[in-house]
Amino acid sequence: MKAKLILLTLAVLFLNAVVASADSPHMGTWKLNEAKSHFHKGASKNNTVVYEAAGDQVKVTVDGMDGSGSPTHNEWTGKFNGKYYALTGSPTGDVRSYTKVNSRTLSIHEKKGGNVVLTGTITVARNGKSRTVRATAKNAQGKWTTNTAVYDKQ
Repeated sequence: MKAKLILLTLAVLFLNAVVASADSPHMGTWKLNEAKSHFHKGASKNNTVVYEAAGDQVKVTVDGMDGSGSPTHNEWTGKFNGKYYALTGSPTGDVRSYTKVNSRTLSIHEKKGGNVVLTGTITVARNGKSRTVRATAKNAQGKWTTNTAVYDKQ
């Protein structure tokens, strides 16, 4: 009886986590709207960003182009709890954290070798059809630059 109760409790907690992440306005596929975005010369551009449930975590897959036009791909799986989780495929960062600021806004931080290389905010519009990413990151010369990317929900 005790084992059944524990199993039932774990199942409910897992389903609540999946439902909570599915209800997030960040979930889904986002495509870059270059006409509404502003990038410094030579900045990398994330063309497509996908947020999807991965058990009780969220998986973020990013495909884009670096400053020289070469394709990029990176993946992050974790929770929006401010803790750093491994980032794979990125030449600029090895860990990333997301913190939920409110129901539509996330704060993002990325580190490489223990040093912060990117900070920013990700805000989904009230209608859920677009999102704006304002990020300050170190460029190839090690200088901080700020870019604003606007994405449309697919």
